[in-house]
Amino acid sequence: MNLQGKIVFITGSSGGIGAATALAFAAQGARLLLAARRAGKLSSVAALAHQRGAAAVHSIHLDVRNRRAVQDSIDTLPEEWASIDILVNNAGLSRGLERLYTGRIEDWEEMIDTNVKGLLYVTRAVVPGMVVRGHGHVINLGSTAGELTYPGGAVYCATKAAERSINDGLRQDVLGTPVRVTTVDPGMVETDFSLVRFHGDKERAAKVYQGVKALTPEDIADAIVWAATRPAHVNIARILLTPVQQANSLLFHRDS
Repeated sequence: MNLQGKIVFITGSSGGIGAATALAFAAQGARLLLAARRAGKLSSVAALAHQRGAAAVHSIHLDVRNRRAVQDSIDTLPEEWASIDILVNNAGLSRGLERLYTGRIEDWEEMIDTNVKGLLYVTRAVVPGMVVRGHGHVINLGSTAGELTYPGGAVYCATKAAERSINDGLRQDVLGTPVRVTTVDPGMVETDFSLVRFHGDKERAAKVYQGVKALTPEDIADAIVWAATRPAHVNIARILLTPVQQANSLLFHRDS
């Protein structure tokens, strides 16, 4: 499928996987609708996307946890940006690695509000238009954490298990329409994920990746673009990808 001129809406696109995905679609000549909370970094990604070949870029300063802001952002899009072809639900995060009975409730709420409710808000705002227009593709970011829970990660893992259920449920609910639905479930990817999880503790975050050649954001972006460019009659239901040194969310081989 040719992505030239297609409108691609990417949430959480100011860094990491979201930014890499924006640049990968830019190289295909897509028109990018970029949304994120960090307006300054979002502006930098938008500028780079122009350089990489994006047909056009429109940025939205958006927190997906705000249901009204999500709906208003979609409802008030300029006419030339309203017909979204591909939605990449990338916005998400992890906070904390404490045992469930000592975890911070504020961390739980941030994860649930972003990873589950934000996913639902954006999907609810965008997909009706896809159904009416008779074309569209929703690509959700899951995780190996959604299939196997690890110690200290109960709530984050639960949010990613929810993503998988929402993804599969949406694919069933759009059956009979041409809308496609995909989940891309990475294992360890070296981004600011751990830095965010540990509230800015760089030393602790760095230890997560020690001894493992982790996936890169570009690896995930490549998988996303691959799924989006399959023939229109082909739906890639799920892509699960890990580093060679990772078996699942619990088992890693680390070089000494």
